[in-house]
Amino acid sequence: MRMMIRDILTKNNFEVAGEATNGDEAVSKYIELKPDLVTLDITMPGMDG
Repeated sequence: MRMMIRDILTKNNFEVAGEATNGDEAVSKYIELKPDLVTLDITMPGMDG
């Protein structure tokens, strides 16, 4: 699913700044990269909600 979303975004001229495999990694990347937009799975491993 992550690859499909990345492909859709890049084909529509969006830059994918980062990807994460769990909630903790997602929070770290968010702090580091400060993106304008975040898409995520609400039931990511390590965190939910």
